[in-house]
Amino acid sequence: MDRGLALSPPDLRIIMANQLDLEEQEQLDQLKHFWKQYGNAISWALIVILGAFASWNFYQYWQRGQAAQAAAMYDEVERVVQSADASKIDRVFEDIKDRFASSAYAQQAGLLVAKQHYGAGNIDGAKKALTWVAEKATDPGYQALARLRLAGVLMDSKAYDEALKQLSTSFPANFDGLVADRKGDILLLQGKKPEAVAEYRKAYKSFDERTEYRRLVEVKLNSLGVDPQGGEAAAEGKK
Repeated sequence: MDRGLALSPPDLRIIMANQLDLEEQEQLDQLKHFWKQYGNAISWALIVILGAFASWNFYQYWQRGQAAQAAAMYDEVERVVQSADASKIDRVFEDIKDRFASSAYAQQAGLLVAKQHYGAGNIDGAKKALTWVAEKATDPGYQALARLRLAGVLMDSKAYDEALKQLSTSFPANFDGLVADRKGDILLLQGKKPEAVAEYRKAYKSFDERTEYRRLVEVKLNSLGVDPQGGEAAAEGKK
C-alpha cells in the first residue's frame, strides 16, 4: 500500500468522530420525528399513570384516616353501652351509622347495641339495630350474625313466621348448621315436630363431631326420641 495515501491516527480519529456525529444527528432526527408523532400521547399516558398512582396513595391515606376515626367512634359506642343510657347509646350509634356505615366498626357497633338493648329489655331497640346490620352490612359474616340474632329475638317474641323469614335468605356456607338449628327451634315451637327434626338433623350433620354445638343438637334430637346417628326407620320407631 502507498504510504503516501495512508491515514495518520489523528486523521482516523477525525473521520470516526465525523461519522459518530452523523450517526448521533440521525438518531436525534429520528427521536425528534418519533416525539413529534407520539409525544403528546406518551405525555398524556404518563399523566394518567402518575395521576392514578397519586390518587391511589391519597385514597390509601384517606382510608387509614377513616378507619382511625371509625375505630375512635366504636370506642365511644363501647363506653356509652357500659353506661346503659339508652338515649346516648342510640345517639352514638346513629353517629357511627351516618359517618361510617360501610365500615366493620359500624356493623360491630350494631351487634353490640342490639345485645345491650336486648339485655335491658328494650326489644324494639334490639330489633332496630339488628335489622340495620342485616340489611346494610357489607360484610356477609356480620350480616349473617345479625339475621340469626334477629331471628332469635323474633322467636322469643313469638313472631315465628317473621323469624323463619329472616332465615330463608342466603347465608355463608359455614352458617348452615346454625341456621338449621335455629329453624328447628322455631318449627318445634310452632308444633311442627317432623319439620323440626329434619332441621336438627341437618344441623347435626353440618357441625364437626368435635364441636360442643353438635352435642347440643344431639341432646335436642334425643329429647324428641330421635337417634341422630340412626336411620330414618330407627328414628321413626323412637317417636
